[in-house]
Amino acid sequence: MTEWLQAFWLALLQGITEFLPISSSGHLALVPALFDWPDQGLPFDVAIHVGTLAAVVIYFRKDLALILGDWIRSLYTGQTTIHSKLAWFVVFTTVLTGIAGLALEEVVINVARKPVPIAIATLFFGIVLGMTDRLGRKTRVLETLGWKDVFVIGSAQVLALIPGTSRSGITISAGLMLGLTREAATRFSFLMAIPIIALAGIWQTRNIIVDSTQTGWQTQWGILVFAALVSAIVAFVCVHYFLQFVQRFSLMPFVIYRLILGVILLALFL
Repeated sequence: MTEWLQAFWLALLQGITEFLPISSSGHLALVPALFDWPDQGLPFDVAIHVGTLAAVVIYFRKDLALILGDWIRSLYTGQTTIHSKLAWFVVFTTVLTGIAGLALEEVVINVARKPVPIAIATLFFGIVLGMTDRLGRKTRVLETLGWKDVFVIGSAQVLALIPGTSRSGITISAGLMLGLTREAATRFSFLMAIPIIALAGIWQTRNIIVDSTQTGWQTQWGILVFAALVSAIVAFVCVHYFLQFVQRFSLMPFVIYRLILGVILLALFL
């Protein structure tokens, strides 16, 4: 029962934090440390990320149909549209992040998932989010994206391999720095998340299957499926309301939250 309750709260936390600029991976690494739970491990993290993947795919299903349709047609006709360009942009950022992820996987697992590095990343990238939200022009729409912009945003996404950074937070920050509106930066960030979460899930699922010696709830598929469903439902709701939020309000509430959280963590673990 304890394991199921822990799975529920961690899945709920993942669903809330995955698409908010406050770092889901940081929270998932910190909660067990704060409550003296055993680390849930990457297999469990993957299960709840798969749930959030399902949520964002379902939410953007119409956009994805246009993007994939135009991209496939462009391969045959050579004619590009904004949707086919978005597809190539997402492919590029995925390859960039995937290469970095493979290179830095052991460092992230063994070093960056500690409370103090997470606290520092939470503080630093919270300040970055606040500065870009305040100083960015916020006039450009997705149709104005070019390859230089995408290289900057894709490079920023690589930094999200550090727990506490927040993938959505750092990519939205990069978009705002380049002058995108909050909604445009957020939408592109969410589209970029889809293949990244999918590839991470495939990679770690392979590891789970290959390593049959793992013990604990990481191999309890009932709990993993349950957690994925919880995170999917919560994430779907969060995506919907966060997109509405960024159209009307600044991101400063999330900046303030990150600063408070970072200070508390440093006080607890230094």
